[in-house]
Amino acid sequence: MKAFALLRSIRSRKITGPFQSRCFQPDFVPADPISKPKRYKLPPSYDPYGPRPPPSDKIIQLAEKIAALPPEERMQIGPTLRERLRHPKMQSISVEGVASGGSGGGPAKVEEKVEKTAFDIKLEKFDAAAKIKVIKEVRGFTSLGLKEAKEMVEKAPVLIKQGVTKEEANEIIEKIKAAGGVAVME
Repeated sequence: MKAFALLRSIRSRKITGPFQSRCFQPDFVPADPISKPKRYKLPPSYDPYGPRPPPSDKIIQLAEKIAALPPEERMQIGPTLRERLRHPKMQSISVEGVASGGSGGGPAKVEEKVEKTAFDIKLEKFDAAAKIKVIKEVRGFTSLGLKEAKEMVEKAPVLIKQGVTKEEANEIIEKIKAAGGVAVME
């Protein structure tokens, strides 16, 4: 009985080669290779938070007053609001080299002195006798293993930490100096 059931199940399947068979679900319909993919209509603008309520009358009146101001006064609104709301000043991105292709035909650059906030620490050299102490210090403020820290110290001069504050950089430099190495802040 069991053998007949097994033979019936084997006979009902399509055999495509030795030891291969295909079994499809009864409602399976293969995709037509000639048909084009469906195109869905998308809204002109997508807001993930859903539709927003209309602005209040107070906001509309304020916008009308701002639009009625002369251009000189409109240009003062942004800096005044930024100052009043204590927002940080946005840094402008220079596109002079891109727009002019690097040629000298563009306007002269005005260089502003911007104080750095992120510093890199570079290990210049170390005493051979204090190598182990320097490796321990490097491991202390980086997330490196012993092998990686040893390889880094042996490659001196090398950057050992990037993007740290000035206070943190000074602390790290003092620790390395106490261990017997020479580090500088860039």
